[in-house]
Amino acid sequence: MIKQFKIAVLAAAAVAVSGVATADEFIPAIVFDMGGKFDKSFNEAAYNGAEEFKKSSGIDYLEFEVTQVSQREQALKRMAKKGASVIVAMGFAQASAVEKAAKAYPNTKFTIIDMVVDLPNVQSIVFKEQEGSFLVGMAAALSSKTGKVGFVGGMDIPLIRKFALGYVEGAKYANPKAEVFQNMTGTTPAAWNDPTKGGELARSQFDRGADVVYAAAGGTGIGVYQAAKDAGKLAIGVDSNQNYLHPGVMLTSMTKRVDVAVRETFATAKAGTWKAGIRVLGLKEGGVGYAVDQYNSSVLTKEVIAKLEAARADIISGKIAVTDYMSK
Repeated sequence: MIKQFKIAVLAAAAVAVSGVATADEFIPAIVFDMGGKFDKSFNEAAYNGAEEFKKSSGIDYLEFEVTQVSQREQALKRMAKKGASVIVAMGFAQASAVEKAAKAYPNTKFTIIDMVVDLPNVQSIVFKEQEGSFLVGMAAALSSKTGKVGFVGGMDIPLIRKFALGYVEGAKYANPKAEVFQNMTGTTPAAWNDPTKGGELARSQFDRGADVVYAAAGGTGIGVYQAAKDAGKLAIGVDSNQNYLHPGVMLTSMTKRVDVAVRETFATAKAGTWKAGIRVLGLKEGGVGYAVDQYNSSVLTKEVIAKLEAARADIISGKIAVTDYMSK
């Protein structure tokens, strides 16, 4: 009996050392994209969702922060080899890596955020960013004293143009005469983490008369918000609720519930209800919205909120149609 017990202990130790999961062990995993998990925006929202699952379930997760393009596929395959039950890949740029890893490990579940990969073991979660951006565009135009507002995007890609177009349509809906300035930070992944350039672009828009600027640029947005504070202007955050960064400066934040997507991915995979295919999350599904809290109560008025809520209802009902740049 003692001999059998020792054998069992040794076997368990061998599994632990090898890093390979047992058949009945649930191991979730996540691969963050460029910018780091503490970018206060997209990646950090995902991190928060993973942490919420960990806290509620008591189950830890594997994680990796990508700093080079070549690491994406390697990280996904390494996690699958270790026995991860479900792997979340953050960001459109991981599509190719997910496709290769999912084909190499057909029995592993993969979820990609912000892009569609059509494979039987891949779940694709995309958001109607244009709907949330429409509402904050309205908020910007309704709160502007100059009739001029700005947009600073990160990497110049169709996804960020999707944010920008929704923002412009919302601003024009609230004020047909509104002028909207637009700048993109760059054309490489470095555009997601360049607060210095973000600040420069925001200042140039303030110099042209804008008094509210919306940043959809990951970590680059931090520079936009600081520039707004320094200039005595207003800024709008993105993805996570960033109102707390500069109370009284942040008009609101366009919330994209990446945290919910990650948490639900882990939870459904554990429960056995995870499904491959496409999930689209907009205002109706609670996937996007805008933030109201104690940090922006002095700048986002009740009158503006009332108009935003009326527009939200009209978008959900179909009375207001917001253009999706990706489908143009």
